[in-house]
Amino acid sequence: MRWLRPLAITALCATVAACSTSPTGRSQLLLLSDDELNNMGSQAFNQYQQELPAAGQSSQRYVQCIADAIVAELPQEQQRLDWQIRVFEEDSPNAFALPGGYMGVHTGMLDIATTQDQLASVVAHEIGHVLAKHSNERASTESATQLGLSVLSSTAGIQSDQLMGVLGMGAQYGIMLPFSRRHESEADTIGLDLMARAGFDPRESVTLWQNMQQASGGGQPPAWMSTHPSQGQRIEGLQANMSGAMNAYEQARNNGRTPNCPRP
Repeated sequence: MRWLRPLAITALCATVAACSTSPTGRSQLLLLSDDELNNMGSQAFNQYQQELPAAGQSSQRYVQCIADAIVAELPQEQQRLDWQIRVFEEDSPNAFALPGGYMGVHTGMLDIATTQDQLASVVAHEIGHVLAKHSNERASTESATQLGLSVLSSTAGIQSDQLMGVLGMGAQYGIMLPFSRRHESEADTIGLDLMARAGFDPRESVTLWQNMQQASGGGQPPAWMSTHPSQGQRIEGLQANMSGAMNAYEQARNNGRTPNCPRP
């Protein structure tokens, strides 16, 4: 039934005229407006700021310096977003991006990303999620998936909650999680190019994930059950795109883009 999914998405796109193309040329289903997503991003960001304490000003300046250098390389339309980045006192090595240009970095990530270039790979990756409208695509795909399961249940006359549970799990592992892994890989690709054009060394993105491997101690779930590619898969994907990134990096350095963000 795997071949049915693209047909279903294509049919839905034709019906609602909601197909778009990501920055890497991949077809997307986008059902929500930018205003809707940006409003939700703003609300979620405000809630996050209420729940977690802010880090010190030196950490904020450090991360802001890196973010500013990367945002300066975005097209003018994307630069006009209200880009905001905050550092939160939280031990987990995590970062996030929300529609509208809202980003957060946990202080635990600063322990993993030991150089400005490594942290730039994190920030550029999160910006990549926003540029590719992954939040919109994920919400749209989930809505389409739930609609499809309801139609299938009604058409087949399925009454068993257990069978519907199996169908739901099939949708999760067959559609939603692979889509999320695809988003992560695409954000890696976009972020690698962004950091290189901003003058950050793209090779440090690989070092970052090597640091993550050491910190995790091999306790990851299997890649097919994860919302993210495995760390080894991410390193392979980054290395596959490294040649083009290095060309962009050398050009940026030759053009005087040499960011210097003092680490606290």
